[in-house]
Amino acid sequence: MLCRLGGRWLRPLPVRQLGAQGPQFVLAPTGASKRSAVPVWAVASVSAVSTGGTGGWYEALATSAAVQGAEEMLLHVHSATSLPWWSTVLLTTVALRSAVTLPLAAYQHYILAKVENLQPEIKNIAKHLNQEVAIRANQLGWSKRVARLTYLKNMRRLVSELYVRDNCHPFKATVLVWIQIPMWIFMSVALRNLSTGATHSEGFSVQEQLATGGVLWFPDLTALDSTWILPISVGIINLLIVEIFALQKIGMSRFQMYATYFVRAVSVLMIPVAATVPSSIVLYWLCSSFMGLSQNLLLRSPRFRQLCRIPLTKGDSDTPYKDLFAAFHAKFISRK
Repeated sequence: MLCRLGGRWLRPLPVRQLGAQGPQFVLAPTGASKRSAVPVWAVASVSAVSTGGTGGWYEALATSAAVQGAEEMLLHVHSATSLPWWSTVLLTTVALRSAVTLPLAAYQHYILAKVENLQPEIKNIAKHLNQEVAIRANQLGWSKRVARLTYLKNMRRLVSELYVRDNCHPFKATVLVWIQIPMWIFMSVALRNLSTGATHSEGFSVQEQLATGGVLWFPDLTALDSTWILPISVGIINLLIVEIFALQKIGMSRFQMYATYFVRAVSVLMIPVAATVPSSIVLYWLCSSFMGLSQNLLLRSPRFRQLCRIPLTKGDSDTPYKDLFAAFHAKFISRK
């Protein structure tokens, strides 16, 4: 057994080795100062930002090809559908989240499910490798440090081989973050440019359309939401997403616990931030967060997971929504 394990698993260390997320929005003057509800401290043109020396990065972002592409997409959707601007923002957000982030979120769950299903095999390998290292350490007189380094080096190699075998390296699960966050930033800055007339030769006409393109208590999408209904709604939905994630995790590590507290704090801080930007941006944030919450719940559905060919795991439930409600009730309602 030792020879077999040694040939397959254990590789000694070389001798030398043994020795050894919301963008800062800067709002431009619109040319219609009587309607501007934006705080004075937040008002600055893109050119003024660049001359200040410290804001060059924002000018580069606001005039980047990605942001211009987002602006063109919004203008095209508005022109093609003839919808009011609030509907244009909602439709564009739903389309982007459905066509881009939902497939990526399903892929993320697919990778994480395969990684979770590898854990019993990883634990078994770790057990046998630990025994083999202990035997070799006694035979060769390794120190505890050398034995530990040898174990870690070989364990990393073996786990990496498993990930390659099943094509499920955990880093692949981060692709959603690398796409979703930049998309959120580009769309937010594009809406800022359109709302302040800081883009296109027809920028002011677009700004005028946005000024009358709202609905309900926010008829002017270029102004702030003085009622704070939109900002508070954004914060509440983001907190719901965080709590749903936290309820899914049993026995979180210290890092996961700290990360959860950090995201909760960010969700709360987003409320005053959202109260200082045009309503068009906050409407986008609200719709994006709502779609994120909906996708989170959808990806708990056994039928949808089966449709996406997400492997079954030990932690999967046949009644995920009932379990979620029970956990939520136990944590927030029935606790004494």
